[in-house]
Amino acid sequence: MSAGMFFLRLAATLILAPLAGGLLTGLDRIISARMQNRKGPPLLQPFYDVFKLLQKTATTVNKYTRYLVTLSMFFAIFTVVLFGMGADLLLCIFAFTLACVFFVLAGYSSYSPYAFIGAERELIQVMCYEPMILIMAFSYYQVVGSFKAGDAFFLDVPAIAKLPFIFIGLLYVLTIKLRKSPFDLSMSNHGAHQEIVRGITTELTGICVAMVEITHWFETVFALGLVYLFFVYSAPVSWAVGILLCLVVFFIEIVVDNAFARFKWKLALQTSWIVVFITGGANLLLLTLFAG
Repeated sequence: MSAGMFFLRLAATLILAPLAGGLLTGLDRIISARMQNRKGPPLLQPFYDVFKLLQKTATTVNKYTRYLVTLSMFFAIFTVVLFGMGADLLLCIFAFTLACVFFVLAGYSSYSPYAFIGAERELIQVMCYEPMILIMAFSYYQVVGSFKAGDAFFLDVPAIAKLPFIFIGLLYVLTIKLRKSPFDLSMSNHGAHQEIVRGITTELTGICVAMVEITHWFETVFALGLVYLFFVYSAPVSWAVGILLCLVVFFIEIVVDNAFARFKWKLALQTSWIVVFITGGANLLLLTLFAG
């Protein structure tokens, strides 16, 4: 890749990823409002909210909280940049996890019991979705022959043809990372309506809240990017079809979010590991038999 192409793709990723993440968040609010028989905010409301928050002064009880939130946002952006450049999928996942670790530390750094409980629940959620994402990466390697995200475009058939159960398992844990019900355990994305108020973000204000929101935009893009890898292959039409199917998956997640009540953390952990064991184990067994 030439230096010019490298910087062009880098700039496109840094511009399009937050734009897509913000628009998806706005679409989420509109669809959720319609499902609840409300009008809802305009599509661009998430951008208005972030711009307003960026103009406010951040007041924190611990001077390190802001740095930790900033590092969380940085590694979320770094994850999407790596993924957009077609880099190693394992490296993307490790950077993705590191963003979450700094976010958890930001929750622990405050002295609020609500934030502390939210941070503990965030760690539990990592335990719920991380095994499935790692299994997805190793299954991807078995199908593609490398961990590079960009190599999916050279496949003769889409990866979902050989990884159908892995895809089902990924959809299940995707609900966790998108912070949708029944897995919105560590923080509330729809107002202060749960038993731990705003959870891990209870003590965050101003620019820190804006950075958390921007981080979630990048996390959403990366999560849907993993879905995208299941549908693209060497046929150019699959690139557009993949984007369309990502939107379908996102719509399904919104429906689930509005149709289910919140799980308790123990049930969330148990069901996630059961799904990982069944879907991941079944698909790895099929890959082994197919290879044999």
